[in-house]
Amino acid sequence: MNGYNFTERVRKVLAMAREEAARLRHEYVGTEHILLGLIREGDGVGANVLENLHVDFAELRSGIESIVKKGRAGETVGPDLPYTSRAKKVLELAMTEAREMNHSYVGTEHLLLGLIREGSGIAAQALHERGVSSDNARIEVLRVLGTESAPRTVQREPARSAAKDSMSAVEQPQLSERVRDVMRDAEDVATECGANELKPIHVAIALLRNSEGFANAVLDRLNIDRQALIAALMNEAKNDEAELVAGMRLDFGKYMVAFQRQVESEARWRHSPPTTLNVLLALLDSVREVALVFETQGVDATRVRAEARRMSG
Repeated sequence: MNGYNFTERVRKVLAMAREEAARLRHEYVGTEHILLGLIREGDGVGANVLENLHVDFAELRSGIESIVKKGRAGETVGPDLPYTSRAKKVLELAMTEAREMNHSYVGTEHLLLGLIREGSGIAAQALHERGVSSDNARIEVLRVLGTESAPRTVQREPARSAAKDSMSAVEQPQLSERVRDVMRDAEDVATECGANELKPIHVAIALLRNSEGFANAVLDRLNIDRQALIAALMNEAKNDEAELVAGMRLDFGKYMVAFQRQVESEARWRHSPPTTLNVLLALLDSVREVALVFETQGVDATRVRAEARRMSG
């Protein structure tokens, strides 16, 4: 897997696939284990797509386990399990799906499409039996990611008092679902920090916690210590909010208005809706407290732009 632009979440799914194979006392990692890992992880785009297609995870797991046989009791399984030829094909097809979508990373959505596209493995059969096809899964992936045709101009409402009503960035339909998720998660981060005003540092923490998207794929290639960054940003955010009064309503503050404009500016040169990469660059370019934390790991906007260009070919 080294050298492939797999997101951290995909690597987590593949680690869980090995655990599933070990749990079943299998001496290999097959397509069924990858699918079990994907639904066990549960939070990626791939899992969201399956949920939206009304797949019952518990029933799917039970169905797979009724097909495959467990290994002999007491049999020990080593940590470095080989992938079957079909599982290897799934990974190749996931990369193909990413290239065909013009994505420079391989996310759980591409992994799901690879599982289906492989066609003959246990995972593909289990998904087909539950009405999941390449066509309806791909359509749902595009819908979730927000990459289908969308209007380039949107009527914006003036900011209101509550963040969930006022975040025009969340309300704009041209944003990808992933960016919307990050913005919504930022509200939870602000609450967790005891803040009464949403700020860009909360967006930075939410972006890193999300762990998917092009921005996170770039950061993975730069070998960041994700948990250390999150911890440092949380510490900065909590110190910043120490004097705020608890229980006040979360506002869409002036810092977020300026930050939103910066995100839009970052995206404008490509004439496309803002992506997670635009969010990351806006954070590094315009939010000093965030930029300083990233600099402790040698990451700045210049390095991110350079790596993004390399990954985009």
